[in-house]
Amino acid sequence: MTSPANSWLTTPTHLDWLDEHARSLLAFGSGFVSPQGGAGWLADDGTLDAERGVFTWITCRMAHVYGLGALLGVPGDRPLAQAALDALRGRLHDDVHGGWFASVAADGTVDTTKSGYAHAFVVLAASTGVVAGLDGARELLDDALDVLDTRFFDAETGLHVDEWDESWSTLDPYRGVNGNMHAVEALLAAADVTGDTRWRERALGIARYVGVEWAPGNGWRIPEHFDEAWVPQPDLNEATPDDPFKPYGATVGHGIEWARLFLNLSAGLGADAPDWLVPAAQELYARAVADGWRESTPGAHGFVYTTGWDGEPVVETRMHWVAAEAVGAAASLFKATGEARYAADYERWWDHVAAVFLDGEHGSWHHELDATNTPTAKVWPGKPDIYHAFQATLFPQLPLAPSLSVALRDGLLRS
Repeated sequence: MTSPANSWLTTPTHLDWLDEHARSLLAFGSGFVSPQGGAGWLADDGTLDAERGVFTWITCRMAHVYGLGALLGVPGDRPLAQAALDALRGRLHDDVHGGWFASVAADGTVDTTKSGYAHAFVVLAASTGVVAGLDGARELLDDALDVLDTRFFDAETGLHVDEWDESWSTLDPYRGVNGNMHAVEALLAAADVTGDTRWRERALGIARYVGVEWAPGNGWRIPEHFDEAWVPQPDLNEATPDDPFKPYGATVGHGIEWARLFLNLSAGLGADAPDWLVPAAQELYARAVADGWRESTPGAHGFVYTTGWDGEPVVETRMHWVAAEAVGAAASLFKATGEARYAADYERWWDHVAAVFLDGEHGSWHHELDATNTPTAKVWPGKPDIYHAFQATLFPQLPLAPSLSVALRDGLLRS
């Protein structure tokens, strides 16, 4: 087993490889700007998929990633981040009712849905934009935090609702964990950028539901879907189990991602962090790896997309973002605990990524593999963005707190 003394996480040549890979991802995605504004959907070769429009969540992710690229000192990334941010202040923003549309299709048709998931990403993009010095970023952040606070935050529960119509007149009864998970990520970034500690406390309130109320009594498998009274709906989408945003069952990658976020939250709270955060992170990660890491056919190892509530695979497709989050979680657990097993996992997950996900022909990562680790496009055609893969190169090189943009600004890379 890898020991802390010779872990890749402390090996300069590995850290240099991470830098090189990060730059290759930034180069791959650099053609994301749609001629009409915003981030287009990238095809397998990094060109724009003309049949797909511009999505707010992808535009936010690219604003965030290329803002981080600017903070890393990569020439050309600042204008790209600015272009994405400008679309969030322009064609994707609802100037009449406030908030952000879900998307604009290739033919110009606007999906006027107001999604908590997308709005959380606006907060993240704007937070990074402020740190990167992008024009209009502070105004965007103030606007996004206000909308998230007044339209999506439910003060009675401390959680976020999921989806409104265009005029904020009709609230969908569905409640979900995915949007709340990304709200935690965004709120931690906003707290670091603004200095307002209430956003971090709000993130803790959300995390407490997952780490204290929901997961421990469910074998550390996180219930994903709820009704408007926050009653779990464990059978939702059983007939369409590979839904990209609301899949049936336990989502393996979310258990892993929540584990990392718990560690970020604990580090951000410092002495005020409750003592359950780190152990809960370990439990979530352990359950997700035990359930999710499978070999469907000889030699075809990988993380399945979802499992049933008994831990058995339901959708055996391998999503790139799950492997990317596994890299980040293992690195973060090693930083938090110093335990060698997490350093060993970190190396194992990168070996897996290198073996099956890295696309040596076109660049970036294959976003979806089937159960034999053959590239497929059943759920995620193309390579829409580089958010998960890019962050996997930074988490090993930065402390658990502050958030990525502030850590880069403050010179904490490899510190």
